[in-house]
Amino acid sequence: MSNPALAPPPRRPPATDGRLGSIAQRIISGERLSIQDGLQLYETPDIWTVCSLADLVRRRMHGDKAYYNINRHINYSNICALACTFCSFYRKKGQQGAYQYSIDEIARDAAQAAGAGATEIHIVGGLHPWLPFSYYTEMLQAIRQASPRVHIKAFTAVEIVHLARISGRGRERYDGIKSVLEDLIHAGLGSLPGGGAEVFDERVHNAAFRGKIKAGTWLDVHRAAHELGLRSNATMLYGHIELPKERIHHMEILRRQQDAALGAWADRAGVARPDGSVVLSGPSELYSHGRLPDPATCSAGYFQTIIPLPFVPDASALSRLPGPSGLENLRTLAIARLMLDNFPHVKAFWIMQTLPMAQLMLQAGADDIDGTVVWYDITKVQSATTHQEASVWDLQRAIREAGFRPVERDTLYRPVIRDDHEWRVDK
Repeated sequence: MSNPALAPPPRRPPATDGRLGSIAQRIISGERLSIQDGLQLYETPDIWTVCSLADLVRRRMHGDKAYYNINRHINYSNICALACTFCSFYRKKGQQGAYQYSIDEIARDAAQAAGAGATEIHIVGGLHPWLPFSYYTEMLQAIRQASPRVHIKAFTAVEIVHLARISGRGRERYDGIKSVLEDLIHAGLGSLPGGGAEVFDERVHNAAFRGKIKAGTWLDVHRAAHELGLRSNATMLYGHIELPKERIHHMEILRRQQDAALGAWADRAGVARPDGSVVLSGPSELYSHGRLPDPATCSAGYFQTIIPLPFVPDASALSRLPGPSGLENLRTLAIARLMLDNFPHVKAFWIMQTLPMAQLMLQAGADDIDGTVVWYDITKVQSATTHQEASVWDLQRAIREAGFRPVERDTLYRPVIRDDHEWRVDK
């Protein structure tokens, strides 16, 4: 006879929170949510409604499409002048596991990736104290020469500030940052990744990554990039010592900067801008010239994608912390989709979320799961090595199983059409 004390509790339908009614109505009508609305989305036990509302917005913006790309990540060095407590990637020179790749090695890897069909090379690394600025421009030039068709997405805002310093332009602040970006663009840089944002909060900054650039400087780098016509991504590293209110504040800051970046485009496209806001996630009848910037014709620089990144304790100085749960991951990504109403895309980065979780996130606001990756050394969730790869078949199957239509994209979210080993962008 079974022990009733060990029996599972009876299954009940998920609770519904009547307090979400007014928030739901604003989302349905295409109005911007407030900071208080965002906090309510974190506090409610009704996570199912939160995810359903994010799915509604995601399907408005992208229908049944879910994006992936064929890319290759290259981490040129893990030697870093910083020692952030949440990071298990960095090493000091001479420390076991420290590495630094030559320009020839990087160019060789890029050429191999291009030969395998990659449309993007994604490059980030530590803040190496001794590499000269010329190493970075020559790296881009060598990649461009070895694989001229591949888009180069490289260097976080933290790295760009470091490059401004080592090139002797650090004291000029914004002008120096912009000058460095111009040199990198000339050498082959195509866009910026979103890393290094972490959480825009002074308390969290001082406790978890003191010494790293602060929010204002990170935003300055991306503002300069946007002014130069570069597209970029943005991230938020959550699930460590930050609070929900600090996550919402982080999203609100990004939303405000995106309003400014998209302002001129919105005016040309006829997107209404009450109080200067640019909302892209409302019902289709609100948009007379298309809901989203057309990547084929829009020359403006702006944030393309928000990428919520869960904290992975790994072997960091914060390894005592558990990291976020699966439900917290779902909730945070869904809230990002609802709060960041002017971000065209939301990515479930499968390397850090896992591919099964990314499938669920496609039903909770995400429209992109990233790409084949191949090598990744920043975090290791399900792998003991840096070889973390998903095949095109893996990505397509995951998307189809989630109920969506896989669309290969390039870095600028233009559809890619393939004919055996040849590819072209569908303009």
